[in-house]
Amino acid sequence: MGLKKYIGFSLLLIIAVALYVYSVESGSYEITVLDYTMQLPTVLWIIIPVAALFFFTVLHLVFYGSLNFFKTRGFIKDEESIVETIKSLLLQKEDKRRFKTQGYKNLASILKQLDISVKEGTFTSSNEELNTIVASIKDIESGKHIADKSLKLNPDSALAKKNLINKINEQIDYAVDVLKKQDNFAEEVVKAAFYAVLENKSMTTVKKVYSNVKLTKDMALKLFLKDIDNSEFGLSKEEIQKITKSLDYTEQEFLTLAKLYKDALNPDKLLDLFETLSNDNEAAAGAYFYILLELEMIEKLKDLLSGYNDDEHKAIRAVLDLKDAGKHYSLEDITNIN
Repeated sequence: MGLKKYIGFSLLLIIAVALYVYSVESGSYEITVLDYTMQLPTVLWIIIPVAALFFFTVLHLVFYGSLNFFKTRGFIKDEESIVETIKSLLLQKEDKRRFKTQGYKNLASILKQLDISVKEGTFTSSNEELNTIVASIKDIESGKHIADKSLKLNPDSALAKKNLINKINEQIDYAVDVLKKQDNFAEEVVKAAFYAVLENKSMTTVKKVYSNVKLTKDMALKLFLKDIDNSEFGLSKEEIQKITKSLDYTEQEFLTLAKLYKDALNPDKLLDLFETLSNDNEAAAGAYFYILLELEMIEKLKDLLSGYNDDEHKAIRAVLDLKDAGKHYSLEDITNIN
């Protein structure tokens, strides 16, 4: 029974009782307590306790009804908040919402400790914004760039970085802009932009932007491969020297570099490059000796080796000994150079 009906029927009952009592006894009744005397109509002696009970009953119903209202409202608000929390977690954003009910508070705490991802297949819910977010995440994961600013991605999240990489792959000019302002982007985004520019732009463009980028050895290798295919507008000797020095190339890495460039440059440039590298870095001496060996500059090679101990550059010495014995082997034949 609703509160309004309860009040209405209770008032009717009180009126009915009052009329009945009045019809039976219309007189008055006197009560004396100590020195105080009170005389009231009999009907009032009956109705006052009933009315008091009615009043306090209504107060009781209103009080607990209000508690139940606010509790129910708390559940509704928390239900809305938990959906917003799920949205934030899907977008890899920090969520600081507070919950009023213990159940939803515990659920939110659990969710924040889990990685929530979107499964393949159709996703449907009664919340249209959540449906849009899930659809956008699926597009990003599939390689599509989402430009919708209402998505409000956390710029430091993996999802936001993936979205930028998608944009780089879709818009090569944007990749160039990223390299020009690489300090504003995460390392993986800069790498993606670098590889995209290497693949899609000319060496002329690459040379304009690569110096802004903090190269890794893998990025440098890709750059050198691009350079080999564009020898007319390629890297200068000084640029190669600067890159290898900044990356602290090892002897094996210099040897790999020598093998890459040996067919790309004419003999004079090749010799000049690796002589310069070896003069600048002792680790490049083996690569220089390899180039001399490939160009059949045996006497010069032997002369340079004489300045080293016998236990140094053993592989080069072995090839020379084989040549002296009339057996033709290359350095690749007896080492794992690649």
